[in-house]
Amino acid sequence: MDHGVTDRRRDIPRTDAVLADPRLVAAAASVGRGCVKDAVIAAQERARRGEIPPESVADAAAAALPRHATTLRPVVNATGVVLHTNLGRAALSAAATDALRVAAGPTDVEFDLATGNRARRGRGALAALSALVPSAGAVHVVNNGAAALVLAATALAAGREIVVSRGELIEIGDGFRLPELVEATGARLREVGTTNRTTVADYAAAIGADTAFVLKVHPANFVVRGFTSAATTRELAGLGPPVVVDIGSGLLTPNPLLPAEPDATTTLRDGAALVTASGDKLLGGPQTGLILGGADLVEHLRRHPLARALRVDKLTLAALEATLRGPETPTWQALHRDPATLHTRATTLADRLRTRGLTAEPVETTSVVGGGGAPGVELPSWAVALDETLAEPLRTGDPPVVGRVERGRLLLDLRCVPPELDEVVHAAVLREA
Repeated sequence: MDHGVTDRRRDIPRTDAVLADPRLVAAAASVGRGCVKDAVIAAQERARRGEIPPESVADAAAAALPRHATTLRPVVNATGVVLHTNLGRAALSAAATDALRVAAGPTDVEFDLATGNRARRGRGALAALSALVPSAGAVHVVNNGAAALVLAATALAAGREIVVSRGELIEIGDGFRLPELVEATGARLREVGTTNRTTVADYAAAIGADTAFVLKVHPANFVVRGFTSAATTRELAGLGPPVVVDIGSGLLTPNPLLPAEPDATTTLRDGAALVTASGDKLLGGPQTGLILGGADLVEHLRRHPLARALRVDKLTLAALEATLRGPETPTWQALHRDPATLHTRATTLADRLRTRGLTAEPVETTSVVGGGGAPGVELPSWAVALDETLAEPLRTGDPPVVGRVERGRLLLDLRCVPPELDEVVHAAVLREA
């Protein structure tokens, strides 16, 4: 018998004794007792194998615990893509994250505290949205942009035709295509025109007694250049049937930085009966689908049975209202950062890294909006160029810093990095280099 192994096992502290460690008691309140117990058992097993001394079991268990109960990890977005779909698109403002905490417990989401009666769900968020787009007779919110279009097609066109340009039959990501999405509602698509040219006459020729509405879709993630033409919302509104316009990115009013991007206010004024959009893109809020338009049409959609399945929860309503009422969002700030300031930040960060013996230099680059917003628009920016071998360790570090590799270099584009995180980026590079 190996007496060394026996003695080592005898010295390993009992599970209940380790769980009584103040650090682990505190951790159980945030990540759960089960998670803490698993970490303790794993540390005890390491001690049995002789990897750590028995007296280090509590320390090892505490070090192995996650910081949060969720497996999602906060990431520093240094990709230069403002609305990076794989990184969760819009970063919420401090006002929105505070609203999430407010809404986490019991709230008056469907309750009138003054009368004690049931109240309109999400009335605060809906009022805030209406106030920013007064051209809309009414508004409604569902759980994402695709859901907004699905609800419109189901409520208005099931068993009937929707007239749409062939040049707007887009794929919205992850293999989901507009024709399949709409046809799943029971509506039929009547395609008109060609990929690059569709005229008002093409729509007019296709409209008939079975037409439920004319659909116009912003291409969002691609641009067709050259010999092209497309009918405007104003032109389509004169044809008779209601016009439903999916503007995609959630811009509520015109933005001089993005002159070609459609916005809800202008689209409604041009005659659209309904506008659908996403809330987690240029609006800079949580994932939602926005529906704006005539009061009768919006109410018809709101009362449809499918609307119940697509409704948003109290957390989303709180974050949306705070986004609409609150200060500039991180998305707005990233879009409007001054290139000269970005140059200064990149130069300072690169200089500091070089003083520590690293190869780093500020480089001029371009950022993009991303998330299906403003395709083709390039935003002048500055990045810190590092050796591309740092891409993986930075991406898998704590916190993860995600950049992009171009021509054998890792670029950490600072447009999407708030200035207060420059020190975090600096420390991460030094740690992983």
